[in-house]
Amino acid sequence: MTDRYLSVDQVAALLGTTARFPRRLIEERRIRYVKVGRHVRIPASAVDEFIESHTIEPIRRPRARYGRAA
Repeated sequence: MTDRYLSVDQVAALLGTTARFPRRLIEERRIRYVKVGRHVRIPASAVDEFIESHTIEPIRRPRARYGRAA
């Protein structure tokens, strides 16, 4: 229970989006959330998991040893 619970507006600010995006994630059940009465709260760990699972690492291509042929 040491997880911090964030409001939709706080999650939107954290992600740099409008409140519509976290609400859509909740509606599509793509992120964990908790209902507290009529309020919706998202655990900070769920936001971290969402970011981690949607992070795409760059591909490191080996550099060509010689320049391109003309």
